Amino acid sequence: MKILVTGGAGFIGSHVVDGYIADGHQVIVIDDLSRGKKENVNPRAKFFQLDIKDPKLEEVFELERPEVVNHHAAQIDVRRSVEEPLYDAEVNILGTINLLRNCHKFQVKRVIFASSGGAIYGEQEQFPASEDHRVAPLSPYGISQLAGENYLFYYKTEQNLNYLSLRYANVYGSRQDPYGEAGVIAIFTQKLLQAKQPIINGDGKQTRDYIYIDDVVETNCIALRTDYCGEINIGTGVETSVNELFKRLVEITGTNVSEIHGPPKAGEQRRNCLDGSLAERVLGWKPKVGLEEGLRRTVESFRGK
Repeated sequence: MKILVTGGAGFIGSHVVDGYIADGHQVIVIDDLSRGKKENVNPRAKFFQLDIKDPKLEEVFELERPEVVNHHAAQIDVRRSVEEPLYDAEVNILGTINLLRNCHKFQVKRVIFASSGGAIYGEQEQFPASEDHRVAPLSPYGISQLAGENYLFYYKTEQNLNYLSLRYANVYGSRQDPYGEAGVIAIFTQKLLQAKQPIINGDGKQTRDYIYIDDVVETNCIALRTDYCGEINIGTGVETSVNELFKRLVEITGTNVSEIHGPPKAGEQRRNCLDGSLAERVLGWKPKVGLEEGLRRTVESFRGK
């Protein structure tokens, strides 16, 4: 199968590319390298350095004629989305529309969309949150991700473009950038291995649902083998506080660092946890890598840099 992966030089996207190639698929990668790294791109993939908003995207579709598009290219910085909502919308909404327009024009069979199970639900009312939980995003990033899902629904309803939206929990693992708007696991791991002091935002009791990258890759591979159309949570159903995460990473890295707290981040969600039972029913998938094992693998990958 010929698959086009946007954002295929980034943390999650590059791992998905590796998974597709390992399964014998032909992969084309589009990435503007604003966040991704060229060295992350599998050498067996065909690479185009291109912004998904660029009109030249049509030339790639015309040349390559992908059967499936896996869309991971995005502006993912929540704080930047608050400061620059127009930029966030340009990338995540206009870029997605440009992509879907080409998918329709060149008769792509299926789109797999990387969405956010944290940002879309906002402050949860039930734990864990299922797919029918109220959607009430609290940031422009969450709004733009929800808009992407709505445009997918439109293209399915009006243009018969099949899709699957994977609402990720907090993904972590090797290749995650420990700088900027990165996952807390990458940030803490990098600092601990460099004998620097991580700072816990607020009281550290805020919780997240952490899912290891290998489990996420598996869902993207399974998504090629199902016709299910709609939104599916990809999470573990387990909440872990930042304080607990910090203690585990200190233990795994063998460092002697105190727990120091800083001011809370404005607008940060208090709790987030996803119900993955639909993924198990529809995809036959459930996470295999527990948090302790995933953290150990992540630390080892950072040590190897």
